[in-house]
Amino acid sequence: MQTSRHGDHLTKLTRQRWVNCYLVAEDDGLTVVDSTIPGGADDIVAAAQSTGTRIARITITHGHYDHIGSLEALVERVPDAEVIYPAREARLLRGDRSREPGEPRDPPGAHMWSKGGIRPIATRPAREVAPGDRIGSLEVVAAPGHSPGQVALLDTRDHTLIAGDAFSTLGGVSVASKVNPRFPLPALATWDKALARGTATALRQLDPARLAVGHGPVVESPASAMDKAIAEAG
Repeated sequence: MQTSRHGDHLTKLTRQRWVNCYLVAEDDGLTVVDSTIPGGADDIVAAAQSTGTRIARITITHGHYDHIGSLEALVERVPDAEVIYPAREARLLRGDRSREPGEPRDPPGAHMWSKGGIRPIATRPAREVAPGDRIGSLEVVAAPGHSPGQVALLDTRDHTLIAGDAFSTLGGVSVASKVNPRFPLPALATWDKALARGTATALRQLDPARLAVGHGPVVESPASAMDKAIAEAG
């Protein structure tokens, strides 16, 4: 697993050069954001140990397999860590596939319901969060579209935005609603493209100082790259 530091609080961990998770340093320990594909738990624990800091919390941006694949194994290795899910994704991860009021009934490419979408897992969270809540220094921000309950996490100390798959930066910055031929996976796995486009615009309005995503490098001062990706998404 490749490791890189970004600013004072963020460490990116990359597996197989295409999927990321993050360690966010807090005064009481580390928050792990996402967990990559299966087989990553030992490397995540080792990376945390190398900082000399305990894992205090484990959370996710959304419930797709490449973001929660090592979650259950990680929870087994650090059983004292608080496990936190976005509330909408928590329902899906329990196997509840009912729609919430206002959600589109049959959006094009409704990946949530198809094979390869969000599958139930046994691990239950100690806490569920909604937009406006805090996970340590991270403010929970609504980011639906790629999945029904995806969230982004905005570090209130330095304005780093951990955006899940709302954007991808692998093969260039792109929005989840538009297929990037150099890395099409996020768009192909997007539940509702119209919602994803709206989320990209809303996240850009936060004017993040740093953009950290599930796939690709961290982008410093990302405003112009985000603007271009949104414009290209149409």
